Amino acid sequence: MTLKKGLAALLCSLIATPALAAEYILAVEPNYPPAQAEQVYKPLLDYLAQSTGHTFKLKTATNYHVYWRDLRSGARTDFAFEEAHFTDYRVNRHGFTPLVRVSEGTRYSLMADPSIAEQGITGLIGYRVVSMPAPSMGYLLLGDIYKNPIAQPEIMSVAANWRDGVEMVFSQETEAAMVPNYIAQLYPNLVSVSDSREFTGRALSAGGTVPADVRQAVSEAMLKLHEDDSLYEVLVELGASQFVETNAAEYAGSESLLRGVFGYRPMPKAAAEAEPDVEPEITGGIQVQADD
Repeated sequence: MTLKKGLAALLCSLIATPALAAEYILAVEPNYPPAQAEQVYKPLLDYLAQSTGHTFKLKTATNYHVYWRDLRSGARTDFAFEEAHFTDYRVNRHGFTPLVRVSEGTRYSLMADPSIAEQGITGLIGYRVVSMPAPSMGYLLLGDIYKNPIAQPEIMSVAANWRDGVEMVFSQETEAAMVPNYIAQLYPNLVSVSDSREFTGRALSAGGTVPADVRQAVSEAMLKLHEDDSLYEVLVELGASQFVETNAAEYAGSESLLRGVFGYRPMPKAAAEAEPDVEPEITGGIQVQADD
């Protein structure tokens, strides 16, 4: 009887023992040069490691062209922190599940000096507008503003991060900058020429190979992130006040923003259901050459 009790106790302890620590890859959009991204996200990675007992390794890219190539090819990624169009793409193509999101919605603004902004959208045609490269959401949303490919600004994709675009306006290297709302609100001395429609806030999603208990641990840690005063600067850099729960339904349809991007292929089902005689929507020339 004693032996049986001992074996039962041992079995229970083995079942209750958490899985061995593993390493997981977290992909983030190349909103910063790789070295700067390592500094920005290190406190977050350390926090997740401390909260979950696992190791998290940052994965970024030198630019959005490479990031898009890797996303299309399904390069190994366990978690991803991205805007709505990439999140929806991962859900549809790679079986990812959105876990939590930034509580604030995403909106992009075309910001300029007041003297330039008063001329409106048409006043920027032929002039310089800076943005992060395609297929960043900011660049693609410029296509919503300027649908006519022969009546557009000179779109410059030279900023190292979103904040650099605004600084280029101040240094008169460009007449306007397309930036996310969390950057735009930091510069009240600039005026919005145009605001995009709103998208669900950036999401942290998990791949199908991530165990359920790890997903749960990461979700719980992210939902409590704003309670850790030492990580306030992390939230500031991410342009977030806190993270909240989310699901795939909140991002459904956002992938359509990628339709005009080089290398994009519609889902087979969507292609079969498409109307055969509908003219393709003008995307404003939002195409890039990927480094394949």
